[in-house]
Amino acid sequence: MTDDAHEHGDGAPETDHQSEDDAHHEPPRETFEHDPVGHAAVTAGMSLEDFASQYAQAGVGAASVSEAIDLTAAMFDDDVTVFFGLAGAMVPTGMRKIVSDLLRDGYVDALVTTGANLTHDAIEAIGGKHHHGCVHGEAMTEREHDETLREEGVDRIYNVYLPQEHFAEFEGHLRESVFPVLEDECADGGAVTIERLTRELGRANAEVNDREGIREDAGVAAAAYESDVPIYCPAVQDSVLGLQAWMYGQTSAFTLDALGDMTGLTDLAFEADEAGAFVVGGGVPKNFTLQTMLVTPRAYDYAVQLTMDPPQTGGLSGATLDEARSWGKLEPDAENVSVYADATITLPLVVAAARDRVE
Repeated sequence: MTDDAHEHGDGAPETDHQSEDDAHHEPPRETFEHDPVGHAAVTAGMSLEDFASQYAQAGVGAASVSEAIDLTAAMFDDDVTVFFGLAGAMVPTGMRKIVSDLLRDGYVDALVTTGANLTHDAIEAIGGKHHHGCVHGEAMTEREHDETLREEGVDRIYNVYLPQEHFAEFEGHLRESVFPVLEDECADGGAVTIERLTRELGRANAEVNDREGIREDAGVAAAAYESDVPIYCPAVQDSVLGLQAWMYGQTSAFTLDALGDMTGLTDLAFEADEAGAFVVGGGVPKNFTLQTMLVTPRAYDYAVQLTMDPPQTGGLSGATLDEARSWGKLEPDAENVSVYADATITLPLVVAAARDRVE
């Protein structure tokens, strides 16, 4: 009887096998009700807060924008020391006043940016203007279009134009109002920090802007100077500002101490009870902002990144902020988000919504 039971699949042996399968079978999943995706609804006349809240309903990039607004609002709290990294063509493309307003209104404690942004900022402060243009003309190739612009003395930043004579005016501004003061400070063989250069640039921009009654406001460097916020420009050589500084130094005592800025920036990080990094674009400003925490006992508590560079290349500009956590630049429990989109689109939205919530 026992042998027949084994042969035909009957009896206790098969019952034991079924019990073993049951032991490894997961219980049925409960009804899934976690955080359902909603559908954004926009209407005429809705408030900024209501509009921004619609991003939280959706997924993919919209969800990242919503999280960026939340974290930026948290960073704008008085107890958080905010380090702002600004790369890319943010000033010539029209983002200048957003940044200067953040500085004047006390939302930023240190700005790390490029010499290019400071160059274009100063050009507008002393009366120059950037202009809407096009990528290329309808009747010519892009190369022919840019060759024509060169003949006409116009520089192009994608769809923004800048007449080259503004660079000559900028050079005169530096030589008349900025460099001589710093040259005197270097007279005994010393050097000034890049932060000292940016501070003097801000002072001179504000002075000329006010004296000449310039239509545009005095801008980013002036706002930082007036608000006593340091501006760090670790790759100043990579700009017209840096080129002019080098040329002036060939015939004068003026020289820059690039390493001198590390002390002030690191001291600010050491003294912070909580720290937040708001990073627009990548490159040197991003890394200079994040690496500050490598020589302090702590790391960033909040971080928001607005970039178009993908992380898959392994480059720093697109690297996720989660990756920065592995380096010790962010606290293990830091709140952070990366938004992958054109910063000229995301920066106004994120800052406006965060300020609306805080204020």
